[in-house]
Amino acid sequence: MDDKRTEACGRCSMTSVVSMTGEDGERAGRNPFDGARIEVPEAEMQAANRHQVWLGRLKRRLDEMATRLTYGR
Repeated sequence: MDDKRTEACGRCSMTSVVSMTGEDGERAGRNPFDGARIEVPEAEMQAANRHQVWLGRLKRRLDEMATRLTYGR
């Protein structure tokens, strides 16, 4: 059984890398998610990515059509 319950955002690996780095193998002792960061409202993000979603759907439909033409399905 393939377990796909992992975080897609990469926070686990980022935290592991940061905690492993440091001087002379010591833990760095800092949180990479502390401090200033860029926050984008979800509505703005969806508006900015709308064309990418549309193009992704178009690509999927073209791939499906090409598969049907190629394999007669």
